[in-house]
Amino acid sequence: MVATNPAARPARPNFCCGPCAKHPGWQLQNLQGAPFGRSHRAKAGKVKLKLAIDLTREILRVPREYRIGIIPGSDTGAVETALWSLLGQRGVDVFAWESFSEGWVIDIVEHLRLSNARAFAADYGEIADLASADFDNDVVFAWNGTTSGVRVPNADWIPADRKGLTICDATSAAFAQNLDWGKLDATTFSWQKALGGEAAHGMLILSPRAVERLETYTPPWPLPKLFRLTHGGKLIDAIFEGETINTPSLMCVEDYIDALNWGKSLGGLDALIARADANSKALGDWVERTAWVDFLAADPKIRSNTSVCLKIVDPAVATLPQMGQAAFAKSLENLLDMEKVAYDIGAYRDAPPGLRIWCGATIETSDIKALTPWLDFAFAKTKADLAKAA
Repeated sequence: MVATNPAARPARPNFCCGPCAKHPGWQLQNLQGAPFGRSHRAKAGKVKLKLAIDLTREILRVPREYRIGIIPGSDTGAVETALWSLLGQRGVDVFAWESFSEGWVIDIVEHLRLSNARAFAADYGEIADLASADFDNDVVFAWNGTTSGVRVPNADWIPADRKGLTICDATSAAFAQNLDWGKLDATTFSWQKALGGEAAHGMLILSPRAVERLETYTPPWPLPKLFRLTHGGKLIDAIFEGETINTPSLMCVEDYIDALNWGKSLGGLDALIARADANSKALGDWVERTAWVDFLAADPKIRSNTSVCLKIVDPAVATLPQMGQAAFAKSLENLLDMEKVAYDIGAYRDAPPGLRIWCGATIETSDIKALTPWLDFAFAKTKADLAKAA
């Protein structure tokens, strides 16, 4: 017998892993300070872009000597800029345990055609063998696999005296996990992830070692204009002061500044991490007491606190062919969407069938707790419908 609808509902049903939920208290009026209709090259635009960079540095505790630039094309554009601009001088080791890092493998091996590249891959829910990294090479990896719910446990595996550079896709880790800047040389993320900003803008953070590479090495391939960070063998400093390569949306810039100020008002990075940890714990507590579901990442040491990926382990579903499992998960997702209690929580299209629930800092823990009875309700109803159809 299927239980009746739970009485309580999440106040905000936005649990998408990107674009993520706006911060509590967000409203369109917050963006009135944006210099609409002005050039991003005018003083008003430059001030806003520089403010976005300065607040990013303050909240993420980026060392003063690191450079922060706003890059077109979201996190993908920032990663591609780093790969195309920095790689090729020495060997490269690339680690993949989800769809986006698998994409970096393809770019490095098939498009940049680096014959001295080594790829280390792991299935969804697991992590590649980080001990295999050769730090005489450049090393490319995602700090947090958004589509697998797997993150690196820490940066202890990266030596401080490495010869190569580390290129880190940190898009679903920044503002929710501690990034060890001394171990990272080129780090990227996008606005639409942990702080719930708008899409199409990426951030690229460069260590002094990465800047030295840019100024002393010219890749053997032509660089598209959008990827060019140097001119005449020197870093284009203006990019890292807010003079973006192409035209950014000043409305999106204002929205990012609003999110950064919200994070700052809470107490900064520690408070943001604590919120994500509280959210993922609330969801994890429910998983631990619920028989039909489990984490995709079995090892708690590598389990994400932002993009929490779940698999359905109930025998009636887990024994179905993969297409049947995917159909079941989609039906469950659609029911929650129809009830307006959870939007966009299906597993990523290339990941194993299941659910993916964002637990970053812009989510309220009370909404996670209100969601879990609905997950049970939706599972029971979808399973009952499956039994009727059998």
